[in-house]
Amino acid sequence: MRIAIVNDMFMAVEAMRRVLTSAGGHQIAWIARDGAEAVDRCANDRPDLILMDLIMPRMDGVEATRQIMAKTPCAIVVVTANVNDHASKVFEAMGGGALDAVNTPVLSDPGNLDGAQALLKKIDTIRKLIGPGGNKYPESGTTSILGPGDSRQDRLVAIGASAGGPSALAKILGSLPADFPAAVVVVQHVDENFAGGLADWLRSHSPLRVRLAEEGDRPTAGTVFLAARESHLVLTSPSQLGYTRQPVDCSYHPSVDVFFKSVIHHWRGTVIGVLLTGMGRDGAEGLKGLRERGHHTIAQDQATSAVYGMPKAAAELNAAAEILALDKIGPHLTNMWMHRKRA
Repeated sequence: MRIAIVNDMFMAVEAMRRVLTSAGGHQIAWIARDGAEAVDRCANDRPDLILMDLIMPRMDGVEATRQIMAKTPCAIVVVTANVNDHASKVFEAMGGGALDAVNTPVLSDPGNLDGAQALLKKIDTIRKLIGPGGNKYPESGTTSILGPGDSRQDRLVAIGASAGGPSALAKILGSLPADFPAAVVVVQHVDENFAGGLADWLRSHSPLRVRLAEEGDRPTAGTVFLAARESHLVLTSPSQLGYTRQPVDCSYHPSVDVFFKSVIHHWRGTVIGVLLTGMGRDGAEGLKGLRERGHHTIAQDQATSAVYGMPKAAAELNAAAEILALDKIGPHLTNMWMHRKRA
């Protein structure tokens, strides 16, 4: 892979350079010292992947990510000194289209590289997504079917998201009322080390209860359950959540497709499946399966997607009954169920 490094700290750049050269199979496309330089360099020479710092002079990594994704989109991983200390900015960058985040490797005596394997693991995941069989980043550019007898505890909104997902989720969850009469389960591609930070961040944007999904949890109306581990979040019974490592060959753990397919197999009530912005095809097949079994399905439209990969794949499969702009999805979910919330 051709990989660009964006960081104003010499030691950080050197650490990443050593990680990439020692691993083999990667070429350093270019190095930029701040976000503004990265935007210019990417416009002239778009790499396969950018390792983007957050805190830099002139233009920070959040704004650089937004501008690159708007002008010359490519895969971006946030690489910063301490992901947990900058959680809010990490989620802003992911909302702008960054795929993932990891701590910056550190040179230590005698010449060791702490954090090298964590970075290489992220790079390998991105390589699988943009390699053969995966979607490259594209260039920039209602009738309810709910059954009359469903009850609050029979209703589920199943949401999948990846790059650009945090801000999209915040927009949707923030528009739902506190007494929203359905359970919401979210599979967002996110490292388990800062899933808790994402839950806290989403909680600050929504009147709903937002919590990490734990083994044995039961989806409950008015509560948002967020996938919390690198294992796949699944329904293990008609009313219980759990985690599994299978299948192991998915590009992402947790996988949206794996969750959607478990919903198809186990959920006995009414489901609305929603597929949001993200790179690749994860979730498209599962959304199609939900629609084929009579559940309502929604995909985010191209104009409001930070990365039009996953919802595009769903549209191509005719998996979405509706394709909606981001700001229409939350109100539409509310309208579909709130007028019958006392059922």
